[in-house]
Amino acid sequence: MITKEQIEKAKKEIVLQDDPHHEHDDCIRIAYEWLDAQRKTKKSSTISRPLKHLIENWAGRYVSQSDVEIAAHLHPNISGKYSRYNISSRLTEPSMDRLKNIGEALTQGYRELHRPENYKLQE
Repeated sequence: MITKEQIEKAKKEIVLQDDPHHEHDDCIRIAYEWLDAQRKTKKSSTISRPLKHLIENWAGRYVSQSDVEIAAHLHPNISGKYSRYNISSRLTEPSMDRLKNIGEALTQGYRELHRPENYKLQE
């Protein structure tokens, strides 16, 4: 799992939007797990739905764009800028097991908005 120290370092390294918003480090961990489950491609692709919404609906917890940007920066196999990362447009629905050790996961009502049909593959 990503440590608090790694997250703090990444927050200092990356230039974010004018008013970055982070509610909890677990939001970055959630975004990292979602990105990690996706198939990586050589080129960046455009996803038709906002990534942050897909991530928060999967994880049942608010996630900011800044959280996704930090998670992408931390991931060794992710490149690009929000929301054009080198992930397949044929999205993979991550396993719920990825959320087991993330305390803030499933703490808000966003999971009700999760739509498996947004994904082509399941982990």
